[in-house]
Amino acid sequence: MATQHTYRVIVRGTFSELADGARAWLLGEVEEHGLSQMRFTPEGSLTYDRVLKHFSYRFVVVSDAADGEEMAAALAEDRAEAALKALGGAVGVTFGELRSTVTDMDTMKINRKGR
Repeated sequence: MATQHTYRVIVRGTFSELADGARAWLLGEVEEHGLSQMRFTPEGSLTYDRVLKHFSYRFVVVSDAADGEEMAAALAEDRAEAALKALGGAVGVTFGELRSTVTDMDTMKINRKGR
């Protein structure tokens, strides 16, 4: 059985050419997608601000360690793209290219201060 690792992935992107309806909807929801709402979850946590330029999704991805961070990034980007396309179909949200930052929580070294 392959070893599973837990990855925290931040997927970032830019809103593009938002229609008035999409802009109004996003602004109406902005309080529920601000900095205080940032969480790493399997389904993803969308954050953005009132400027409506950039956004980020935070995901927890569990994947085979042999597949590495590249696979975790690809899985998270697929999830973000699907969620954004669903949102786009509902209210007309459009976005540009996605990019990711991945942290392998199982190999992360924690430095503790001496006593």
